[in-house]
Amino acid sequence: MTSQQSAGKAGTHRTGPVHTRIRPFNTADTYPEQHLSNDLAQAVVANDTVYLRGQIGQDLLTRENVGVGDVAAQAEQAMANIAMLLDECGSRLAEIVKITVYLTDIRHREAVYRVMGRWLAGVHYVSTGLVVTALARPEWLVEIDATAVIPAARAAEAAAHRASRTATADGTEAGR
Repeated sequence: MTSQQSAGKAGTHRTGPVHTRIRPFNTADTYPEQHLSNDLAQAVVANDTVYLRGQIGQDLLTRENVGVGDVAAQAEQAMANIAMLLDECGSRLAEIVKITVYLTDIRHREAVYRVMGRWLAGVHYVSTGLVVTALARPEWLVEIDATAVIPAARAAEAAAHRASRTATADGTEAGR
């Protein structure tokens, strides 16, 4: 029997989301000048895996840009955002398994990787670095996305942590 066949059997169909969305938003609010309307989230927890949206030099609470023209300051803010989002998901920096770094100029590599090295000393993650023509806004010089895990020993604790932070079943965070 294929997985598609077994999914159609009575009692095996899931209702509702099978993952948790952290800090959901719509791009119409984030990029009003671009005439977009996409429903996204800053993080998604699926089983024991945490997927983070690419983080840039922008304060997640105020949406203010940080470090315009200063790639190290932008990388610092991106890493602070990653640490905060992982905490909200019930994970930790030490549990990062993969990072992807997008740079708008190869000359920014040393400054960005020095910042990442301070935040992630001893983690031994895998990494991909790309140089791109541009990011979503011209003032953004670096974007860092990360994937982390939640160890089985802390899965129940992490789920309770996320549940205590959410106001509704769709993962909308309370107080934000």
